[in-house]
Amino acid sequence: MSQPVKQELLNANAIAGALGGGYWRVSVIDEIDSTQNYLRISNPKPGDLITAEYQSAGRGRLDRTFTAAKSSALLFSFYVEPKISISDLGFLSLLVGASVTNTLNKMTKSESFKCKWPNDIVSRDRKIAGLLSEKFGAGVIVGVGINVSTSEEQLPVSHASSIFLETGTGLDRNLLLVQILKDLESALKDWESGADLTSDYRKLSSTLGREVRVELPGGAIVEAKARDIDSTGALHLDNGQIITVGDVIHLDSKLSE
Repeated sequence: MSQPVKQELLNANAIAGALGGGYWRVSVIDEIDSTQNYLRISNPKPGDLITAEYQSAGRGRLDRTFTAAKSSALLFSFYVEPKISISDLGFLSLLVGASVTNTLNKMTKSESFKCKWPNDIVSRDRKIAGLLSEKFGAGVIVGVGINVSTSEEQLPVSHASSIFLETGTGLDRNLLLVQILKDLESALKDWESGADLTSDYRKLSSTLGREVRVELPGGAIVEAKARDIDSTGALHLDNGQIITVGDVIHLDSKLSE
């Protein structure tokens, strides 16, 4: 495998120029505690996006920490107000996950990347990226962290990986973010126009059809086969249960969660 490319610094002007105006307004910060926190206190407007070279207090779901060596990851949060039924907003995380996964596969000319319900992007069950969505005002703030050029030595946990480690492809984060945002804008418009995007998610799912252990809020544990995903983003199990919030472990995976 070749060596990862030296990462160019994120450049707001280059990103804006490549996007050519439109929906997104991108701000670049060198170091920050959390792009999610920053966006929350900045009175965001739809399409506002913050990206940083380094987060000192990045976090994922259930207040887990998310750490990455400076400039090795693509870390950003954005605010959107989808014109969609409030009952279906839970699907937004899955929509973003599927859109980003498609972009990664396209840019690496591979089919390496899949979606793990509810908020992870994986390759060979190793976590490449995580998402965090939270309702805010009239919309939703979505945080995304993608390991781009992270080396084996820089990985925070054994079941993590990076785009470079999985595919040998060194991606420029500026170009990657531009393509993610173009694809995401298209997906959001399709969703708002009434398109059913659950089939797109199902095709990319690494969870459906597998035996899973679901750890529910409060500590209860359910084991069953993951059967389906609905338009609200809920996971349907073959025992009849419908899961809206929970942590999933693939029982046939050799990697620990």
